[in-house]
Amino acid sequence: MVAAPQQIITILELEGMYPDNIEEDEIFAAAPAHPYKVNFIRANLGPKGEGDLQPLSQLSDELCASVDGLLVFRHYLTRDQIARFKKLKVVVRCGVGYDRLDRVALGERGITVCNVPDYGTEEIADHALALALSLRRGIVLHHELQRSSPPAKWSAMHTPLVTRIRGSTFGVLGLGRIGTAAALRAKGFGWNVIFYDPYLPNGVDKSLGFERVRSIEELFKRSNTLSIHCPNTSQTRRLVSSSLLNLMPEGAILVNTARGEIVDTDAVEEALRSGRLAGAGLDVLEVEPIPEPAPKLVQAYRNKEKWLEGRLIITPHSAFHSPSSYDDIRTNSAQTIRYNLIDKIPSNVIPPESE
Repeated sequence: MVAAPQQIITILELEGMYPDNIEEDEIFAAAPAHPYKVNFIRANLGPKGEGDLQPLSQLSDELCASVDGLLVFRHYLTRDQIARFKKLKVVVRCGVGYDRLDRVALGERGITVCNVPDYGTEEIADHALALALSLRRGIVLHHELQRSSPPAKWSAMHTPLVTRIRGSTFGVLGLGRIGTAAALRAKGFGWNVIFYDPYLPNGVDKSLGFERVRSIEELFKRSNTLSIHCPNTSQTRRLVSSSLLNLMPEGAILVNTARGEIVDTDAVEEALRSGRLAGAGLDVLEVEPIPEPAPKLVQAYRNKEKWLEGRLIITPHSAFHSPSSYDDIRTNSAQTIRYNLIDKIPSNVIPPESE
């Protein structure tokens, strides 16, 4: 009997995120009843030193034409780039959001799109609460004052930032995995938690012990501290604008660890200047990396303008980061592409009609 020819499956990871292929080789190991060989390649298009990502144009046409599966972390995948991958069957976005992928072009080709929703949940929820607590307890403000020249008086400063947490209201926009994790942490600190998420079934509020509000306007009106955890879609892009921020109680705090495009940065600046917002914690911005010239709010932050002292925290889209989360990205991305590309078992598939 002539043995079945061995199938060659080529999987390309764009950035070169890890120094070896040991874990991937174990995950891609061939099943006895399914003869194939995986050619796993790291393209090493990650930043060199302090530089930016290397463009996909550096990949040869020959390599692109051989790829069956693609692992994408920080690159954007456009229609023109997708056209170079003639055999492409599966794309896995090595993270939760998939707005970096041209899903219309991928859908037209019948290419399966997946994400990795089960990593970084704890880190991002922790980061959101850390931002909220650092602002609401005046930690950043007093830190800045005590290292100013000359240092401020050795005493607490009266500020709208600082309020008692127990009994105040923590609002959550989007109660998915991360939103739920953040809400549970907030509840543990004594906040009364309310949320708005029109896509969840009835009863979620009962099982978690949160209060559900039926309009986004009510969420903003009642939230002394509000944390954003919804995806970036056509419905949520620039959703958080002046009209919503102006509904918040005077001296509120806004936290965004979701996607920068959801929040109008200029509206945040206006709300901070007016005092509607006492503070804001932003891990994400509308355009990343920050362009030059930077938005006015970022310029004021970088220039250490006095009116903004201790009131704004910006972190560089780092909420997800920990050594453990990077390990999870590696393992879960490899498992997801194996399930979909090799085993033909749908896993973490994003339907073409989903935003």
